[in-house]
Amino acid sequence: MPPTHVRELRGMISYRNRLVKTSTMIRNRLQSLNHRHNLILPKGALTDQAWWEAQRLSPLEKIQIRQELSMLKELSQHKGEVDAELARQSLGEVWGKSAMRLLQLSGFGVVISMTVLSAIGDVFRFESAKKLVGYSGLGAGVHDSGKEHIEKHITKEGRKELRWALVEAAWRAIRISPYWKEQYEKYLKRMRKPQQAIVVIARKLLVAVWHVLTEEETDAHASEEDLAYKMLVLSWDLDETVRMGLTYKQFAKYALMKLGVENDITRFVRKNVPRRVAPKEEVLARMAELGIPA
Repeated sequence: MPPTHVRELRGMISYRNRLVKTSTMIRNRLQSLNHRHNLILPKGALTDQAWWEAQRLSPLEKIQIRQELSMLKELSQHKGEVDAELARQSLGEVWGKSAMRLLQLSGFGVVISMTVLSAIGDVFRFESAKKLVGYSGLGAGVHDSGKEHIEKHITKEGRKELRWALVEAAWRAIRISPYWKEQYEKYLKRMRKPQQAIVVIARKLLVAVWHVLTEEETDAHASEEDLAYKMLVLSWDLDETVRMGLTYKQFAKYALMKLGVENDITRFVRKNVPRRVAPKEEVLARMAELGIPA
């Protein structure tokens, strides 16, 4: 039986997944209605009530659409509240240290990091990265009869939300990280199937997860500027209450300090745009002013 804080986080992740699934079902119903009438749907108009009202649809269909859009708006608000709470949990006393370690990895955001942590629980119950991979169901099954040894598809045992999170992170990682993109292309040439190659990347990311959590390492495939930019992007996704009153630039340096990354970087260029994080002295002074423990 996992401890209370793990069960509660798993419940929150499961609830968020249900919100997303329900939202997807509503969007699919709206798309189906659109296809049924052969309507030309402008970009972004699926949730535009004014656009739907202007279409030549029956009164019964318009009632359905109004209610579907109302539910979709409410679900979006609920999901936003859940995401804000997950962000707060990712900086809190219980999960903050581990979440910050995961957030540095390519492809990992708040939701993916918290999903992974909820599924793993106490990482030290896995004595090796191989044990964690087996728990995730991302390891390859094997048929071994004594006469032949055949590796089969992944076992899909363990927690399915952990597999989802790692595969989602893998797709993101190959888009933003030159290292993971190179790895993906190498396996794609060998396997010739994108889904199989991305599972390999997901498995390697999970190995990286085990190392950064158990050995408190920083991402070996990210430069100091990469980490600074990742923390800056993270700060953009958090509201002021979650940032504890720190500005975006101050929070980025605060996050680096929490990771134990000691550098003097305050300015760098990313995507041809000059970026800045606050100096350490400025952040420490602001933390003291706000009463944030160093």
